Amino acid sequence: MKILVLNCGSSSLKYQLIDMENENVIAKGYFERIGSYDSFVTHKVNGEKYRYDVIARDHGEAIKFVLKQFTDERYPVIKSLDEIAAIGHRIVHGGEIFDKSVMIDEDVIEKIEEISSLPYEGNEKSMRIIADHIRTAVFISSDPAGIKPSNTDQGYILRRLIRRAIRHAKKLGIDISSNWEEQIANLIISKYESYYSELKENKQVVLDVLKNEKEKFNRTLEKGLREFNKVSNKDIDGDVAFHLYDTYGFPIELTEELAKDAGISVDIKGFNEKFKAHQELSRTSSAGKFKGGLAGNSEIETKYHTATHLLNAALKQVVGPDVHQKGSNITDERMRFDFSCDHKLSDEEKQKAEDLVNSWIQEGLDVRVEEMSKEDAIKSGAECMFIEKYPDIVTVYTIGDNVSKELCGGPHVKNTSELGHFKIIKEEASSAGVRRIKAILEK
Repeated sequence: MKILVLNCGSSSLKYQLIDMENENVIAKGYFERIGSYDSFVTHKVNGEKYRYDVIARDHGEAIKFVLKQFTDERYPVIKSLDEIAAIGHRIVHGGEIFDKSVMIDEDVIEKIEEISSLPYEGNEKSMRIIADHIRTAVFISSDPAGIKPSNTDQGYILRRLIRRAIRHAKKLGIDISSNWEEQIANLIISKYESYYSELKENKQVVLDVLKNEKEKFNRTLEKGLREFNKVSNKDIDGDVAFHLYDTYGFPIELTEELAKDAGISVDIKGFNEKFKAHQELSRTSSAGKFKGGLAGNSEIETKYHTATHLLNAALKQVVGPDVHQKGSNITDERMRFDFSCDHKLSDEEKQKAEDLVNSWIQEGLDVRVEEMSKEDAIKSGAECMFIEKYPDIVTVYTIGDNVSKELCGGPHVKNTSELGHFKIIKEEASSAGVRRIKAILEK
């Protein structure tokens, strides 16, 4: 995730583009200010006007923005953060990088002071990290895409943010089992919900994500510490460091800190090599998800593809609306469907989902396809996972009377009666917070 941080002065606007995944500044510079800020700010870059949605006002003139796409014919549209980075490289200003305090809300810091019973002075780093990371986690987990903490894709970034915040909360002596993260999240939501309706609509989802990840990390943290103590009699190689990360959720920074206390070193290069291979595997997985998981476009694979949409719709009814597709893989022999879920499905839940899919197949529902703008597709309520990978004009497939409505590249059958009998053959864990169903279609 990338965040654009702006610091407004009386006549100019300095900015820095921060890559939250790698925690570094991608670009920095300044814009000439040509407008006022009420509901938005306009700025002039190389003779062109750009507009940014305001979501917060910090410390008087310092303002934090998360760049969002918008349509307004009066102004050129900045289509991506990469475009901002490109602009930044053209007009890089030689001044100092802004103090990261422009990213921090004063009242959030005061809340952390209250929870920890410690002053900000002397604890700046941990309090800034907690405030910034919890705020970012709130925005990510409130997104309609239903991103949940995991070890892959966007879920990895969310997990890292939450766990780093937890680690620094422990450093401040905060009782991790208390509702400290809920107090901070509630304050952040109350500040920004008038700008972003999803914060209000998905408030409970946000609180559940933070609480569940906190409890999960707390359990694995103790196990991880025991594992670290077993191997801390010598330097930590890359394989062990990655094992601590992948199995116990240890950020590499935590392993480094523990190693320093133990008087040993960590093979960071070896860890990075393992981690890079892990990320490459995740990217390959994401590419497969964008294709709908199809290996080809045979008739049976097309049927299975439509069946994944029906299964997704069924799981939303049986398990809950927070279920979202996390991946799929389709062959001529079977379909595999990954979805967000925090528990193993009961036999009753599996049977209900299977029965729902088969009832829709037996009803002979038409499958309609239409093209529309991405914005209209989202407004229509279409399921839109991996939205950033789709073009401005998208294809939406609707099954029946809105039984299922998803952005998808296809292909699909024309009527559900073509599918045959749907049968779930296995349900298992895929990764943290993600379950996997394997199913077949019988004649």
